[in-house]
Amino acid sequence: MTDDIPHYKIIFLGDQSVGKSSILNRFYQDKFEPDYQATIGLDFHSKNTEINGENIRLLLYDTAGQEKFKSLIPMYIRDANIILVVYDITIKDSFTHTEHWVNQTKDLKREDAIFVLIGNKIDLEDRRTVSTKEGEDYATEKGFIFHEVSAKTGEGIKNLFSNKIFPEMARKFKIGNEEDIGEGGAGQDNGNIGIKLEGDHQNISKKGGCCGGGKKKVNQNVESEE
Repeated sequence: MTDDIPHYKIIFLGDQSVGKSSILNRFYQDKFEPDYQATIGLDFHSKNTEINGENIRLLLYDTAGQEKFKSLIPMYIRDANIILVVYDITIKDSFTHTEHWVNQTKDLKREDAIFVLIGNKIDLEDRRTVSTKEGEDYATEKGFIFHEVSAKTGEGIKNLFSNKIFPEMARKFKIGNEEDIGEGGAGQDNGNIGIKLEGDHQNISKKGGCCGGGKKKVNQNVESEE
């Protein structure tokens, strides 16, 4: 494991069963598990990537959406660099509840973080109850990046990270050569961004500690209930 490269913490928030784990898994190893078990407490993965020629390490935190774990969320949000709020386009309440998840960050003064609103399960278009415009309008109101995806088919996942999140990280956190970052906004296609297939995974129980974000080294010794 390489510990001397910059670390950036990405945290997934949202109701239970909206597909947070599936989106992470699709990005992390390009797989979809139809019988994915509900996250208990918090699940942690890490992945090396390259943005504008600079190697970085992504710390991926998958949070539980169940009510009994909500009190733990602020502890994990406080040092996140990228906050992904996920809803299910077929469940209106999951979209309505995004306000709750956003509110979790208010007292933590996370103005420096990148916020992303993600509508998942576009493969179930015939069951859609949240329009794309509703998602776009809410994201615009909040100043968030917005994107719709299908963790099941993989549609939109690569574009979300490579063409939206990573270019915004490059600009906001000044990753790589500034000449390569460009001025095209969060949706710009950046050909210099590439993903490496190196990573690891750990499960963090409700007793586990919280890892740091930003350009810091982290302690990845955590407890597990498994």
